[in-house]
Amino acid sequence: MNDRLKFAAFGGGLVVLFGAALGIGALVGDPAEPASGSTSQHSGTQAATGLQDNLSGYTLADLTTPAAPNEQGALRFRIIGPQGVVTKFDTLHDKNLHLIVVRTDTSQYRHVHPELAADGTWSLDWSWAEPGTYRVFTDFSPTGGPGELVLSKTVTVAGAAADKPLPPVSKTAEVDGYRVTMTGDLSTAASELKYTITRDGKPVTDLQPYLGAYAHLVALRSTDLAYLHVHPEGEVGKTPAGPDVAFHAQAPSAGTYRLYLDFSHGGKVHTAEFTDETSTAASPSGAPSQHGGGH
Repeated sequence: MNDRLKFAAFGGGLVVLFGAALGIGALVGDPAEPASGSTSQHSGTQAATGLQDNLSGYTLADLTTPAAPNEQGALRFRIIGPQGVVTKFDTLHDKNLHLIVVRTDTSQYRHVHPELAADGTWSLDWSWAEPGTYRVFTDFSPTGGPGELVLSKTVTVAGAAADKPLPPVSKTAEVDGYRVTMTGDLSTAASELKYTITRDGKPVTDLQPYLGAYAHLVALRSTDLAYLHVHPEGEVGKTPAGPDVAFHAQAPSAGTYRLYLDFSHGGKVHTAEFTDETSTAASPSGAPSQHGGGH
């Protein structure tokens, strides 16, 4: 887990943007080191792939979860900073912290938002659907801190678990009666990804804002789950609310990526999932600088 993943930002572009004893999930620490020579900047600080549990003086600590599948409980954690437990966070896209959870075979993806207690403990009701090893990403900006950070740890949920094969590359996804079509591919040069959302064969033109945008795109590299979160071009209220949502993105290496498109319609958030292969291409002249880390 030592490769580095980063995306380029255009216009409305990129915001870059989880075992058991005593009743809690066992934690497996595996902080990742950035690849040699790969630096990226966001909010004036060096950012990472999201595979570290500490960065810039901040640590993801005290992470506990239910131990086994279908066991009701809570997922809890704290963020420790240079001055101790962090209790104040800046708002990022309508929330003070974003929690992304996914199994290491890229299945069981969830994007949720825990609550913060006065003592700095984040928590939410939680249960696991399946055993296996999961990565928990926390995406936040501590007030007075270095800017947006992404920290993560792995959690092993008890039980026999066989990795699911990575779904094949596909340009279409079906979810909750919606059909989502992807145009374009990730590339090592900046490229556009466009998603067209239809329902019952008709274009969806009344997407609802979700976390300040008409859609959000999470990309995970299949080999190591290097993480980032991409926001679409345009602005809510100024950009058409569907059926097309466009992103500009750049992958640093050829390979296989899992893409999760979150969008809101009919009062519910839906997630369309894709597998995409990148290709190697020369960067276009005048392409903007890359940014990593943060949501």
